[in-house]
Amino acid sequence: MQIPIQITLHGIGPSDALHNDIRERAEKLARFYDRITSCRVVLEMDGLHKRNGNQYRAHIDLKVPGGEIAVTQAHDEDLKVALRDAFDAVRRKLEVYARAQRG
Repeated sequence: MQIPIQITLHGIGPSDALHNDIRERAEKLARFYDRITSCRVVLEMDGLHKRNGNQYRAHIDLKVPGGEIAVTQAHDEDLKVALRDAFDAVRRKLEVYARAQRG
């Protein structure tokens, strides 16, 4: 099932590889729980941390019947790590939600 995905980047240049990675990860979630109605991913870079370097943040918001699942993950140096951790966290929350729905 193809779920609508909205990708927003703040302070990060557009990249086909990044968009494809996000779509693949979202499709894996849809294979796990096929009732996801939308997925919104926001990636941002906060370059204000002079001592630690760039701070990347990944926020994922899933709409599911009867609710919403949202997570935010941050990582000091690597956008891909922040994105991976955010998708892992939202998958765990989705598993809990799916178990509750099944009874």
